[in-house]
Amino acid sequence: MNRTNYFLKIFAKVNLKYAKSNKRLAGESWKHDWQTLIATIMSAQSRDETTIPIAERLFAKYPTLKNLANAKYSDVLKIFSSLNYNKTKTKNVILTAKLLVKDYQEKIPNKIEELVKLRGVGRKTANLVLSEIHNQDTITVDTHVHRISNILGLVKTKTPTETEMELQKIVPRKYWSKINRLFVLWGKDVSGTNKKKLLNKLKQ
Repeated sequence: MNRTNYFLKIFAKVNLKYAKSNKRLAGESWKHDWQTLIATIMSAQSRDETTIPIAERLFAKYPTLKNLANAKYSDVLKIFSSLNYNKTKTKNVILTAKLLVKDYQEKIPNKIEELVKLRGVGRKTANLVLSEIHNQDTITVDTHVHRISNILGLVKTKTPTETEMELQKIVPRKYWSKINRLFVLWGKDVSGTNKKKLLNKLKQ
């Protein structure tokens, strides 16, 4: 079986298992585009269950991008107190808000080359934003997507960027933006690197 057919076989099972899940991820279901971007920056190396309520508190205190751009570091840090890498994320969030107001007329860039210029934005965050906000076909590779893709043998890569590029070669474009949510939900259910355990979860 070639890798594309193998992916499609796996995807069908994952979709059946997780497509109807109402579990919310950090980059989903925000009212404003800038909130999607900021929440995704906040979610790096942090659990969605931790990030979402903190993001909600942040956006309640700073309801507009200009409000956030003018926020005091100490005030945002207080909100981020239980977030991993909170000092770095506080700086990144405020600086990104300032840049979006100053250089982008408060609009979220629709090209990955522009997005990665923003503080705290790497390819994973940029791809998720392009998919969620601009409805572009992108493959968002976080730790779950990277781990699962390698365990299954879909790819043999060392970095998330390499995984993204390899998946682009084997996955039909119409599935690109669906991978992240489904694989993340799957990855949250099954830790470790046991292929059998991973696949058995789809049968339950």
